[in-house]
Amino acid sequence: MRSALLIGVLVAAVSGHAAAQAPDGKTLYDSMCKKCHGATGTPGAAMAKKFPKMLALSDAKASSSKGTAEEIVALLVKGKGEDMKSFKEKLKADEMAAVAKYVKELAAKK
Repeated sequence: MRSALLIGVLVAAVSGHAAAQAPDGKTLYDSMCKKCHGATGTPGAAMAKKFPKMLALSDAKASSSKGTAEEIVALLVKGKGEDMKSFKEKLKADEMAAVAKYVKELAAKK
């Protein structure tokens, strides 16, 4: 009985620990993407001037708005020419997925 209780406690602790370490898309976005894409997914005036082709994430023409999370991850892996470098050396796959999910949330806010 006692060992079953101990095992239950250990499983709960490990499960809670694993969940606590899941990547936070917003935190990653804020540290890696916000500078160019803005806190709400709309580039600030300086970035809009520097990169005139950059659309707000919620713009119907933006890949973030019309694309899937998988397509956003592919964009993070490949980059977008000179305008956006690849993040494959900076972010792990699960982190890219978390960022993509958060970007989709920002794109849905209009």
